[in-house]
Amino acid sequence: MKLRIFFLLALLLALPGIALAKTFNAETFTLQNGMQVVVIPNHRAPVVSHMVWYKFGGADAKPGESGIAHFLEHLMFKGTQKVPEGQFSLIVKKLGGNENAFTTHDYTAFYQDIARDHLEKVMEMEADRMKNLVLTDEQVASERQVVIEERHQRVDNTPQSKFQEQMMAALFVNHPYAIPVLGWLQEMKEMTREEALDYYHKWYQPNNAILIVAGDITAAELKPLAEKYYGLIPAQAVPERVRPRPAPIIVEHQLIMEDPRVGQPVVMKVYRVPRGNDAMDLLSEIFGGTTTARLYKDLVVDQKLAVNAASDYDPISLNDTTFTIYATPTPGTSLQALEVAIDKEIATLLDRGVTLEELKGARTRALATFTYYRDSLQGPALLFGRALCSGFDIDYLENRADRLEKITIDDVNDAADTVFRSPDLPVTGVMLPAEPAKMPPRSAAPKPAAPAPAKQGEKQP
Repeated sequence: MKLRIFFLLALLLALPGIALAKTFNAETFTLQNGMQVVVIPNHRAPVVSHMVWYKFGGADAKPGESGIAHFLEHLMFKGTQKVPEGQFSLIVKKLGGNENAFTTHDYTAFYQDIARDHLEKVMEMEADRMKNLVLTDEQVASERQVVIEERHQRVDNTPQSKFQEQMMAALFVNHPYAIPVLGWLQEMKEMTREEALDYYHKWYQPNNAILIVAGDITAAELKPLAEKYYGLIPAQAVPERVRPRPAPIIVEHQLIMEDPRVGQPVVMKVYRVPRGNDAMDLLSEIFGGTTTARLYKDLVVDQKLAVNAASDYDPISLNDTTFTIYATPTPGTSLQALEVAIDKEIATLLDRGVTLEELKGARTRALATFTYYRDSLQGPALLFGRALCSGFDIDYLENRADRLEKITIDDVNDAADTVFRSPDLPVTGVMLPAEPAKMPPRSAAPKPAAPAPAKQGEKQP
């Protein structure tokens, strides 16, 4: 008998795609109207995080209607006949919870963190505004001014955010990631009630939404509530998310921004790269993920050319994502010298590859960071919402630890080739304090990529 059990275990380990240990133990089911439901149990405290995610974001807007997804997120708080304007937030607050919403290029999400005993109430209210939003011209006009002011505060008055917009526009030519989630100001000023309701009726449907509840509950306990409130909303046809492929970048782009509010110069390089690449994730960790990574050790500690240097890769995205590198020079170090030093680091990486020691260290840190999400109430819900709205499935997250364990040195070196030997050139950006000396002509040597602010994540204040 023991021999048979050993044989079966060995067989399972040998089969590809079989994960023996899941990270979050998430449970999922689908309502008859097509709404997916995900439950992530966490019984440490009698609280839950209730989230509804819509597969509709800033990149799904029609040309000339930028910012409409974020605008609609705001308008969802204007109420229904059953729960008038202002009452949703007030009720959640009286119940001892908190709530908010956020919009990115790929999704819009609404959440409430609440005691387990009050979950049914917030489900009732969230399901109500999924179908019964009421808007007046006065509400729309007033909220339009709110989102315009939000853009002034978060973008127009923030050099880093303004620069991010321009970097994304240069990197994602012919793709809606080039359009800011908050929208272009001239188009925001023209958003109307009719446009908002048109998007609401097309995209805010149960079969285009994902209900995620993390916390002190099981799927068996949640299913009757989900069917009672969300399951009664009929499914409707939803537009297909068709996005063009980004245009090739065959001309080197360099963006320079001078602003008196910039305290220190920053060099940034951004590569457009494939999403969902675990080896590329480890590559970023090895190259510039920590203060022990190559960039920081060589540029900051050894050569003292920079006060900071790092890289970043975000694998979760519906379309292509970014691999970024950035550095801030030490006083007296020219930006050109810093760029050349970064290029040398990239050349060394491509020539010699990564070491087994680097791979093991990066994998250990990545696994630890990923596992820490289990200690958070909302963290796992955020991970699953982002992934599912970006075209990944439950197993993408549950089995990530298994995939990381299987990544080899060759996998990471291949990822480096994908990033740094891509036919698409990077976009280079330089932010400078006002009126500095102009940058000298760029070196003919190959240049690396640098970090541009993530394309995800506009949050309602």
